[in-house]
Amino acid sequence: MARWQPETTQRLVVAAVDLFTEQGYDATTVAQIAERAGVTKSTFFRHFSDKRELLVAGQETLSRLLAEGIAEAPPNASPLEAVAAGLERASSAMGPANRELGPRLKAAVAASAELQERDALKSVGLAAAMTAALIARGVPDPTAHLAAEMGVLAFKRGYAQWSEGDRDDARGLAHHALAALQDLRTATASLG
Repeated sequence: MARWQPETTQRLVVAAVDLFTEQGYDATTVAQIAERAGVTKSTFFRHFSDKRELLVAGQETLSRLLAEGIAEAPPNASPLEAVAAGLERASSAMGPANRELGPRLKAAVAASAELQERDALKSVGLAAAMTAALIARGVPDPTAHLAAEMGVLAFKRGYAQWSEGDRDDARGLAHHALAALQDLRTATASLG
């Protein structure tokens, strides 16, 4: 088996999600994931510390893109406008492979309490990155936290709509994430 092939991380994630879906998270071993991906077990451990970490592949990149988008928003942008810029920036990194993986990943997470816990921690990490970027822009702490949480929720809702939606819909993830953010903004107005 070749040890250093392009897109090894992506192949490992796809192999893991497929196995989690086929036989369950608990029944899936690292050796099976590595074999399905066409790599050695040691190559797996060069990319991930354990099989739970497969769920957060790309989290650092996603957090960085969200924060960069927020930082690069126009100086007069409101906190939610800055979050929208972060969502657009992060969405640009998500392609067809992410769209195809979405429904299978959702099913794998739904079937495992351990993966649900890891998914929740991923959300916390994304919110922390956006909160820090907003605070760096001078947004007050409570406002930054609220805007970041809305951003995470909008991203998750937009991703679900995009990945589970009509394949003939050529609109990208950014469209769906920004629409979800607008829906949340409208919903907050009704909270009174």
